[in-house]
Amino acid sequence: MYRQATNLLRYPQQLIKPLPRPLSTGEGSRALRKGSVNDAITSLLNRLLRKGSLSCGESGERGFILASRGLVLTLILFLFLFLFLLSSCREEEPIDPSIVTPVTDPVKGPVKGFFLLNEGNMGSNKASLDYFDYELGNYHRNIYPERNPFVVKELGDVGSDIKIYGGKLYAVINCSNLVEIMDVHTAKHVATVSVPNCRYITFDKGFAYVSSYAGPVDVNPNARRGYVAKIDTVDFKVKKECVVGYQPEEMVITGDKLYVANSGGYMPPVYDNTISVIDLITFTETKKIIAGVNMHRMKLDAYGNIWVSSRGDYLDTPSKTYVIDSKTDMVVDVLHDLPCSNMALYGDSLLVYSAERFQANAVSYGVVNVKTRKVLSRNFITDGTEKGIRMPYGIAVNPDNGEIFVTDARDYLTPGKLYCFYPDGKKHWETTTGDIPAHIVFTYRALQAVK
Repeated sequence: MYRQATNLLRYPQQLIKPLPRPLSTGEGSRALRKGSVNDAITSLLNRLLRKGSLSCGESGERGFILASRGLVLTLILFLFLFLFLLSSCREEEPIDPSIVTPVTDPVKGPVKGFFLLNEGNMGSNKASLDYFDYELGNYHRNIYPERNPFVVKELGDVGSDIKIYGGKLYAVINCSNLVEIMDVHTAKHVATVSVPNCRYITFDKGFAYVSSYAGPVDVNPNARRGYVAKIDTVDFKVKKECVVGYQPEEMVITGDKLYVANSGGYMPPVYDNTISVIDLITFTETKKIIAGVNMHRMKLDAYGNIWVSSRGDYLDTPSKTYVIDSKTDMVVDVLHDLPCSNMALYGDSLLVYSAERFQANAVSYGVVNVKTRKVLSRNFITDGTEKGIRMPYGIAVNPDNGEIFVTDARDYLTPGKLYCFYPDGKKHWETTTGDIPAHIVFTYRALQAVK
């Protein structure tokens, strides 16, 4: 969700009012499902037919009661006709099928596939969900509508994060102010949780933690501080909120501590420069770590160090990467020569790309050894494919075989691209995605076919 906050400065046309997500009857408050109208009307009839519901009380006249019963019978006949017509119309509604593209040979392994969340341009209501099937070698584009045909407006406006926990697939839909929860095996809707201007999600001990800007999409020096919402993953209810810094972004958890990067993305040129530390037992902020301006991405390595990106101010202060020791909560290193837009961790290797548009559009693809904190390479793409990537926007590494995935947002308005590279940096395959492909999560259970 790199553009939603600070990049409003880069793309002022995005300051249009985001499209609200229309709500309807049905499960939760957003899914219109078969039977929801029937249930509502049945409930109405039950109330009408209760003893005395249409009478003038226990002493009402018999003639009035008989007339009321006649009215009820007429109403029942009318409603049955209405339901018949409505059912006939719904049966004829087309379901948008996903687009399936064979991209490679089938591969057997513990990782069965991955979901890719496309952000969609802000205000377009075009967040979408793709799926890659390793066992068949097929890429499925836009799978949500065919699996949830009665969900109004599909996923919503701007998908900003996606994770798997406890058999559920969680998609954070930023400008629709909600977290969409699906069954990871079917991608069918389970529930939604309302969180205003939600950004990223992480999990620990039965709870989901969601960072929230807490206010509308608005570049405002007087914007309120953000918070982290604590959500029960059983009943999907927000249990607590912990106020942190301004416009909080990604989070990591180690032990009983949650760290969240505060960006201050709505407050240029005075960005936030802190990392909030939350005690998960008391769910209170215990301290702030002073680091770089406009903090964003976070990764926790095997040595207890947290790697945090600073996006800089897009003017005089460049992007750089900070290292925080989670044992002491101190900054132990700053890699001034490692600008970072996004990163992925694989073993001791941290793969980083940078796309600093305000610095001669400099794009780089580096690799860092997290144990030694040394830059090993300035380009993990080794066959020249990077020359065809217009705007890198997402990165992930298969935890099983080391394949590297890089997404390309291209012009932010039309379908993007997904590139798969072998561990040695040579391209394996590429395919077309939805608009602004951004966030990938791998799954160890294959997605069931649509029945």
